[in-house]
Amino acid sequence: MKVKVAHILHSVGGVDVYLRLVTNNIDPNKVQSIIIHQDDKDKKPYTDKNNNPIAEYKIPIQREISFIQDLKSIISTVKILKKERPNIIHAHSAKGGIIARAASLFYKVNVLHTPHAYSFLSAESNFKKSFFLIIEKIFKHANSYLLATSESELNQGIEKVGYKKNKALLFNNSILPVKSIEPLSIEKTWPEQYICSVGRPSFQKNIEFMVDVVYELKKTNSSIHLVLMGVGFHAPNLEAVKQKIMSLDLDKNITLLDWTSRQDIFHIITNSQLYISTSRYEGLPYSVIESLAIGKPIVATNCDGNRDLVKHEFNGYLVKNNNVKEMSSYILRILGNKELSLQFSKNAVQLFLDNFDLSKNIFKLEKVYFEYNKIK
Repeated sequence: MKVKVAHILHSVGGVDVYLRLVTNNIDPNKVQSIIIHQDDKDKKPYTDKNNNPIAEYKIPIQREISFIQDLKSIISTVKILKKERPNIIHAHSAKGGIIARAASLFYKVNVLHTPHAYSFLSAESNFKKSFFLIIEKIFKHANSYLLATSESELNQGIEKVGYKKNKALLFNNSILPVKSIEPLSIEKTWPEQYICSVGRPSFQKNIEFMVDVVYELKKTNSSIHLVLMGVGFHAPNLEAVKQKIMSLDLDKNITLLDWTSRQDIFHIITNSQLYISTSRYEGLPYSVIESLAIGKPIVATNCDGNRDLVKHEFNGYLVKNNNVKEMSSYILRILGNKELSLQFSKNAVQLFLDNFDLSKNIFKLEKVYFEYNKIK
């Protein structure tokens, strides 16, 4: 029997990457997908493993909280579900989770909720953090199973949200092995020797801390250069980051790339000396998984998501307390020791193959869909 899965989401960023990787690699003879998401005329259509188009439905879902728009989205979703009659719902991110689980009260099938980093982790105030956490605690009762992207997210769901262990599942974010690197499609404006990262200037990515690290590195290595990709996508702190770069006289030490293709990202990471992340929290970041697959040493903050991908002194270093000097010293240690860098590189690839290879892991997701679908 084929299982019909309804994906419900606001499809942007890593959530969009996740869904495309799943739908492009899952067996369409076993799993039929439909996608319920926002109306975005510029978005590339979704396709299955055989490059056939996947049925898409548009609802007025949006990232921000809006009682009217959210209610409209729930009503529209219920109508779509009753028409399509999926066996199971896979909800993505906080808003997708709310819409899907509210709709499941009127179309009763199991909902697998993948938070892609819980929304309460993004809250800058204790009030918002508590508010978002209460919402998750309420909605976990609505036909809901947690399908976490990482061990850290799984633990958050059990310990903070209160999922019982038998209702908390794990499917690691995964990618296919990187078999070839295409030439750069944009003009190269940075030096041959550089470190790199991917991250939009935002509270989550903490790019201001990254700039401070470069400033500290420059004291020892005046030619240090950072290439930061993806800064032009939903980047609320971009102007503040640009001003900080100018005020610290780092405009010749940091290259900001507004947008780059996935293949360009692979090219830039491949030719870098190492990858860094200064995030405050993550689900399981694709850019770090890509760095593992390519075989890059990584220096990252010890937060959810990062700690699932970086094993301290095995394939890189974890920075415990957002300490500028500590992170700088780890970066310099790798840059100054070729043998260490090569060992970390080898270990990174092995860590990827053992845990985050989609060609191996996609079968685990197929099994979850079959096991938890409502209509047997």
